[in-house]
Amino acid sequence: MTTPQAVDFRNIYCVGRNYRLHAAELGNAVPESPMIFAKPTHAAVRLDGSAVQLPKGRGAVHYEAELVFIAGRPYEPGIAPNELYSHFTVGLDLTLRDVQDELKAKGYPWLAAKGFRHSAPLGAWLPYGADAEKTGRTFAMRLNGKEVQRGDANDMVFDLAALTAHVGDLYGIGPGDLLFTGTPAGVGRLSDGDEVELLWGDDAIGTGTFRF
Repeated sequence: MTTPQAVDFRNIYCVGRNYRLHAAELGNAVPESPMIFAKPTHAAVRLDGSAVQLPKGRGAVHYEAELVFIAGRPYEPGIAPNELYSHFTVGLDLTLRDVQDELKAKGYPWLAAKGFRHSAPLGAWLPYGADAEKTGRTFAMRLNGKEVQRGDANDMVFDLAALTAHVGDLYGIGPGDLLFTGTPAGVGRLSDGDEVELLWGDDAIGTGTFRF
């Protein structure tokens, strides 16, 4: 099975407030149906040990570690996630938090806060099998060697099957589309020179240094 490459990426769908404790830490209500937003493909960048350039002078940049899935075939109603997704990884939904707060206060879309270049760093892709996200392994992020987030897909408000049906029915999912599934509690601010590790279980599958 071929490993996905950045050139293959198409739509990047993201889910907001899909872990109750994360919604609570930001003072947000848990939605009654999946809250979906999108990022441009230019947001995607590999965490392969290289430095990643982030916006400077636009306020706080927050990390949000998430499980990410990539489709290998077109969506059909009722399709099982393991039939649709070929690979998965741990990624970051980076957010310009000050910009987002301002946009939310005005009722504006989130694109400026969520869609900037390099706002979707991705770890190495792993082959996806049936219910791999529910096998008891968790995902995590380390910041400068200290674990700051750890999440379990079993704690999602809307599980992968529900998210897939929602996004697929409303917007469509095709080969190369990515689905970010939401972040657990523990989000925080990045600083220039911060070193990040993304983990599946206790195995590091993505590393990088952030520069502003």
